[in-house]
Amino acid sequence: MSDDSLSTSPSEEAEAAAASRMIRADLVMAVVLIILGAAILYGSWTMPRLELRRVHPLTVPGLVPGMLSFALIICGAILGGRSVRRPAPGGWHLLGAALLSQQAMRAGTVMVLALIYSLILVGTLPFWLATGLFVFSFVVVFEAWLGVPRKPLVPTLAWAFGLAVVTAAAVTLVFERAFLVRLP
Repeated sequence: MSDDSLSTSPSEEAEAAAASRMIRADLVMAVVLIILGAAILYGSWTMPRLELRRVHPLTVPGLVPGMLSFALIICGAILGGRSVRRPAPGGWHLLGAALLSQQAMRAGTVMVLALIYSLILVGTLPFWLATGLFVFSFVVVFEAWLGVPRKPLVPTLAWAFGLAVVTAAAVTLVFERAFLVRLP
């Protein structure tokens, strides 16, 4: 048998590395799903059952979230069991490299901006201002900072400002006039 038949092609090596990385990512996701499912299950179990109001036990508020969280725990356990059984040489190193990649940084930035908008800005500022700030910062970050290729800052600021004003006005008017929602 020659050495050529034992060697693997670069595409096969890349596929093996991606599979190892995904096996470890599945294990991490399984843990997250189990923890999330357990937290939701606990929250649904501690919800009021409304027995004093003679609510039927099958219509209590925590029943559906409890069943869904139980299903989430089962799915997490299945995913975790499958990822533990499969070998993944170098999987942790490859997963760490993937978590520090440009794509992961962009996804993390989206999550941070969305959390700042939903948890901090909405409720402390008027809705139209919070929405405008979110859109403005999102456009600036993803056009001038994380864009490929990066756009010049000054035109991006002008474009982001115009888009933020139009979006904030349109979203506010649609929610208040069409959906009749009182905004914070």
